[in-house]
Amino acid sequence: MRKSSIYIDDEVDLALTRRAVAEGRTKADVIREALRDAAACALRVKPRAVGVFAGPSDLAAHADEHLAETGFGER
Repeated sequence: MRKSSIYIDDEVDLALTRRAVAEGRTKADVIREALRDAAACALRVKPRAVGVFAGPSDLAAHADEHLAETGFGER
């Protein structure tokens, strides 16, 4: 875990204190949870498989033509 320092408005600090007391938690725990939730979408790994296919770039749009060119299914 890393330590970070931030500046927050007085109203936000008061709201965090009230929520922490109401939930029986520390203010730091409430802040960590909020930051974790806010960062959740950034934590998802995006696939990097783009461009690994060796073939025509318009294959999906013209599948029948490409299959006909290769003779696929003719036997």
